[in-house]
Amino acid sequence: MLVYLLKAHGIKKVVASPGTTNLCFVGSLQNDSFFEVYSAADERQAAYMACGLAAESGEPVVITCTGATASRNYIPGLTEAFYRKLPVLAVTATQHIGRIGQNIAQVIDRRVIQNDIAKYSLQLPTIHDAEDEWAYGVKINEALLELRHNGGGPVHINLTTQYSRDYSVKELPPVKVIRRLTLGENFPSLQGKKVGIFVGSHKAWSEELTAAVDEFCAKYDSVVLCDHTSNYTGKYRVFFSLVANQMLYDAPVRHVDVMIDMGDVSGAYGALMPAEVWRINPDGAVRDTYRKLTKVFQMKEVDFFKQMNTEIPTGNHIELLTAWQEENARLAGKIPELPFSNVWIAQQTAAKLPQDCVLHLGILNSLRAWNFFAAPESVLNYANTGGFGIDGCLSALIGASLAHKDKLYFGVIGDLAFFYDMNALGNHHLGRNVRLMLINNGRGTEFRNFNHPAQVCFGEDADAYMAAAGHYGNQSRNLVKHYAEDLGCEYLTADSKESYLANLERFLTAEITERPMVFEVFTDSQLESDALDMIYHIEKTAKGQAKEAVRNILGTKGTATVKKLLGR
Repeated sequence: MLVYLLKAHGIKKVVASPGTTNLCFVGSLQNDSFFEVYSAADERQAAYMACGLAAESGEPVVITCTGATASRNYIPGLTEAFYRKLPVLAVTATQHIGRIGQNIAQVIDRRVIQNDIAKYSLQLPTIHDAEDEWAYGVKINEALLELRHNGGGPVHINLTTQYSRDYSVKELPPVKVIRRLTLGENFPSLQGKKVGIFVGSHKAWSEELTAAVDEFCAKYDSVVLCDHTSNYTGKYRVFFSLVANQMLYDAPVRHVDVMIDMGDVSGAYGALMPAEVWRINPDGAVRDTYRKLTKVFQMKEVDFFKQMNTEIPTGNHIELLTAWQEENARLAGKIPELPFSNVWIAQQTAAKLPQDCVLHLGILNSLRAWNFFAAPESVLNYANTGGFGIDGCLSALIGASLAHKDKLYFGVIGDLAFFYDMNALGNHHLGRNVRLMLINNGRGTEFRNFNHPAQVCFGEDADAYMAAAGHYGNQSRNLVKHYAEDLGCEYLTADSKESYLANLERFLTAEITERPMVFEVFTDSQLESDALDMIYHIEKTAKGQAKEAVRNILGTKGTATVKKLLGR
């Protein structure tokens, strides 16, 4: 994989030092006519030779040595390369890192290096399965790209060897190649391709960016695939979760030739099926969420779309948008009567949120449930998807509410998240513009969902420890009521569809009321699971049911093995 990607990235100059632990790597390079290999018996000399060669040629240079203390002699030369930003790639060789500290000859610890000898250090182990192959294919790309990134500099790869004696391979198996582009370079064309734009968690959009994306969608017949945290409000917005989460139906609209990836971590788990992914972000980082990343555009999002828009003079296409809208509407029309649950609550509430308010959603259950239903376009939405923990949902909501005290801030969180962060409700800065909905099902209902491993493997036994059921009053009807009221909040409660709808109008009042509100809604985890099951199985095709049957018989590993054998 490393040799293939060196060639793909045009890295051909090598200074090799003698040894056995790096023998497999050097033997592969010296027998490939692509590489230009030089010898240096002294590793310190090799590193400085690489500095001179890289500076004079303007190309990256590989240096490689054996185990033991050989690599320590690279330090002076790599320090020089670091401060001069020279693209020197040090490929040190190691035995299995589990041998470190076991009194095994020629094994030293290179897992931590000095701050100023490499921009990036990769521990490259032996590849054992498809997950390793994907992950380290991405990591090798990332390491090689870093040689030229942000001015360039040295990179370290600690390559594990198994001392193979098999050199029979004549043609290297392909590895996905990832490229990085910057503003001003020639962009690849998207004309004639089916293109979707996926937006993860994103700050509020500028009018300029929204206009540029809308123009792009019109010219390239694209759509913007969103969840609540995407915050795109243009006319090409599509909430994709309902379509993309169907377990027994593969909607054709999910499949695109190129998906443009914007924003940060998303809490929407729906399966989109791009053939290729382009990521746009000023950080230029490699983020292969969908395992189809081929290009990273390091630039402002608006600059990318403006440049792409110059490729096509005019256009007013809505075919893909219409297809997504029709698919969403068709599935929404087939949603059965849902049981009383977070999903049902979202169905009844999302579209009724007051204009220009802000919605904060707890991670996992609440975010998932509400992503099936769009809120008004003027509503900004956030969730703590960065670290993806339950520990600060309420605090984040209250902190946000301090920025604009004349705007309503709604929050929807589960009981474990609330009790984890409940002291935030006692903060004396709590404003009248806060409306908290607490979904109290007496446990981490996530772990009791029909498709969660804890439920599948342990059933009700998951409650004791995995789902942490029965804590914090065990759905007490008085605990939160007294706490909220004693802290000066207006308290509402519901435990049925009828009582929920009876309180909803008050909770959604568009005017800022005299007191902040806490709306505690008691649900049942079994009904939560049933509702999710119904949403995931709105559409069932014969092909989808057949695949499900195969998965049930073979299991996940067996299905993966069959796919690999069939080359799919």
